[in-house]
Amino acid sequence: FWGRRGVWAAFWGPAVTPPRRPLMLPSPQDLYVYISEHEHFTDFNVSSALFWQKRDLVYGDWTSGENADGCYEHYGEVDISQVGSAGAGAGGAQLPSSLPVINKYKRRRFQKTKNLLTGETEADPEMIKRAEDYGPVEVISHWHPNLTINMVDDHTPWVKGSVPPPLDQYVKFDAISGDYYPILYFNDYWNLQKDYFPINETLQRLPFRLSFCPLSLWRWQLYAAQSTKSPWNFLGEDLYEQSDEEQDSVKVALLETNPYLLALTIVVSIVHSVFEFLAFKNDIQFWNSRQSLEGLSVRSVFFGVFQSLVVLLYILDNETNFVVQVSVFIGLLIDLWKITKVMDVRLDREHKVAGLLPRPTFTDKSTYIESSTKVYDDMAFRYLSWILFPLLGCYAVYSLLYLEHKGWYSWVLSMLYGFLLTFGFITMTPQLFINYKLKSVAHLPWRMLTYKALNTFIDDLFAFVIKMPMMYRIGCLR
Repeated sequence: FWGRRGVWAAFWGPAVTPPRRPLMLPSPQDLYVYISEHEHFTDFNVSSALFWQKRDLVYGDWTSGENADGCYEHYGEVDISQVGSAGAGAGGAQLPSSLPVINKYKRRRFQKTKNLLTGETEADPEMIKRAEDYGPVEVISHWHPNLTINMVDDHTPWVKGSVPPPLDQYVKFDAISGDYYPILYFNDYWNLQKDYFPINETLQRLPFRLSFCPLSLWRWQLYAAQSTKSPWNFLGEDLYEQSDEEQDSVKVALLETNPYLLALTIVVSIVHSVFEFLAFKNDIQFWNSRQSLEGLSVRSVFFGVFQSLVVLLYILDNETNFVVQVSVFIGLLIDLWKITKVMDVRLDREHKVAGLLPRPTFTDKSTYIESSTKVYDDMAFRYLSWILFPLLGCYAVYSLLYLEHKGWYSWVLSMLYGFLLTFGFITMTPQLFINYKLKSVAHLPWRMLTYKALNTFIDDLFAFVIKMPMMYRIGCLR
C-alpha cells in the first residue's frame, strides 16, 4: 500500500515454492530406447521393442565416447510395423517426457500439368493415378534416418510453475522431492526436409541412426525456441510448411557455406536491406516533389505497372511465400501511385463502367506535352516494339510447344513472367534513348538509381550463394 509515510507491502496466499535442482539419478546410468507403434508403452520386457541399450552413462559427461565429446551412436533397422513413438529410459525407470513420433506426416502436392497442344505429360503415371484417387493434396507418412537424444546438462534452480515457455513442456518435477528430472530432448533440428522420404508398401525395414549426446542449456534453449510452433495457428498449415522449407535454406547455408562467405552474406544482407529502404524512400520523394516531366519516360511507368501486375498474378498462381506476395503487392501499389504523378487522372462520372463505376480518364500533363520528351518517348517505344513483340511471339510459341502448364491461364502468366525475367532489361532502353536525345541526365532520380546500382552487385552475390531458379539468375542481369 502507498501511504503518506512510506511504502507498505502486504502479501498473503500459499508459500513461495523454493527453487529446485535436477533430481540426481544413480550414476552411472543405463540407457534403454524402445520403439513402438503404441503411444502408451509398458512392455519393457519385450526384447523385440528394445532398439538400443547403452550402459554406464554419466550425467554431464563431455569427454567419453569415440570422439571424446560425450556422444554415442547406434545404427539399426526398424520394422515398418514398429514405426511410431520412441521412448527413452534411464536406470531402468521411464523418465517423464513427451514421446516423439519418429515418423512425420507431410503433405505431398500434385499439380496436374500437361502440354496444352498435345495433352501429353511427363509426370509419373503412378503419381497421376494417386492424384485421381486422393486429390491434389495427399498426406503421407515420411521417415528420416537420423535422430539425436540429448541429455541437457542443466543445474538451473527452476521453480515449479515459473519455467518460461517453451522450456516448461520439457521440465518435469518429481511429485515427492519437488526436484526436476534430468531433461531429455529429442533433437531433430538438423534433419532437413529434403532428406525425408515417403514410407510406402515396397519398404519392409527402415534405416535408423540414433545418437546420444549431452547438450548445454543455451543450445537447448535455441533448439527448443526454433522447433516450437505457436499454438495459435492463425496462418494455416500451408504457411507453416513454407516456414519449415525456409528454415531448411538457413540450415543448409550454415552447414555447407564457407564461414567467411556466410559472414559476408550476413553483412551484405543488412546493407541490402538498408539500401532497399533508402531507394524506396528516395523514389517516393522524387516523384512526390517532381514538378516537370521533361526527360522522363511516362510510358516506362505504365510498363512498370504491367510488369508488377504480371509478377503478382504469377506468384499467386504458383503458391509463393506470403511475405513475397505482400512485397510485390506493395510494389504494385507504388507503381499505380506513380501514374497519378505522370498523368492527370480524373473520374468521368457521366460515362460509367457497366453503369455503376465512374470511368477513369488519363491525359498527359502539360510539362510532358510541351517538351520534346513525348516525341522521343513515342519514338523509343516504337523502335522497342520492333524488338520486343517478335521476341514475345517466339517465346510464347516455345513455351506452348515444349513446356507443360496447368491451363491456358497459367500458360499466359508463366509465358509473360518468363519473358519479362529474360528480356525485361530491354524495357530500360526508352529512358536511355531519351537521355541520348536530350544530351542530359540531370532529370533522373540519382539517389534512387545509386542505391539500386549498389544493390545490383549484392543481388549478383546472392545469385551464387542462395538457391534460386535459373530464371531468377538470368533476371539478375538487368
